[in-house]
Amino acid sequence: MANKRAFEIAFVGLKPGIHEFNYEVEDKFFAAAENRDFTNCLAKVKLFLDKKSSFMLLKFEIGGRADVACDRCGNTLSMDLWDEFNMLVKLVENPDEMNEQEEDPDVFYISRTESHLSLNDWIYEFVVLSIPHQKRCPDEEMGGPRCNTSVLQKLKEMEDEVRANNADQLWKGLDQFKKN
Repeated sequence: MANKRAFEIAFVGLKPGIHEFNYEVEDKFFAAAENRDFTNCLAKVKLFLDKKSSFMLLKFEIGGRADVACDRCGNTLSMDLWDEFNMLVKLVENPDEMNEQEEDPDVFYISRTESHLSLNDWIYEFVVLSIPHQKRCPDEEMGGPRCNTSVLQKLKEMEDEVRANNADQLWKGLDQFKKN
């Protein structure tokens, strides 16, 4: 992930209260990721950090666009990214031990001696989680000029073949009851 320092907050100097930070994340941020299923990502991350004396509440708002492959036909689609995530960051004496024991993924511990909060991993994770699970061409475009019709035709043929084979198998076991 490029330029790690760009996604750090020096929270020690911040006064208690809510602070807003804005980030833009592009494809180069994800360059180290090997198996990502999106390209041309432009994500806008808005972070609200509510600083308290012994903890911080973080609210991430993710927006933007990314290109993904359609689950049905394989063509490239541009999809909107949008989601919100909350994190609770607690300042403790033994953060490694506390992080190992913590079961809630939305709670993270850092040392009381820390002065910076690194956001790289969270931004990466939250942008990836903002991509919709179902990546399909809209129903009104199904089979349209932007859909890969040869893939759709092959899927239809395979579906018909499976349906025909399963129909024979469904009744096959019932033949033994005919004889009685």
